Amino acid sequence: MTKKIGVLVVDDQQSIREGTKALLAFSHDIEVMAEAANGQEALQRIEEVQPDVVLTDVRMPVMDGLETTRQIKHHWPQVKVIVLTMYATHRAEALAAGADHFLIKASMRELLENTIRSLISNRD
Repeated sequence: MTKKIGVLVVDDQQSIREGTKALLAFSHDIEVMAEAANGQEALQRIEEVQPDVVLTDVRMPVMDGLETTRQIKHHWPQVKVIVLTMYATHRAEALAAGADHFLIKASMRELLENTIRSLISNRD
């Protein structure tokens, strides 16, 4: 059996984290390994669970998603980062910070799943 794609969900709003986990729960090859409420917590979780992909919001307390992305890419360059936000205006900043992909939170489940799979397709 193929190893599942491990995902860390990072958002300060619990309802968004729960919704994202629910969207991915039906996927046979993607597993939400952990969640975090801010960037600092996310960096700790990455050490613990070693995800393949991090889904992060931009606007969060303690450490925002852009700085989180920079830190992830500095310390764990192999980890793919997808920035999820309500605001399309964050796209350029997210990509400049090192994000591998950028999605608007209103995107459909299929788009999120396909983006995760696409980023990891060369793993095996």
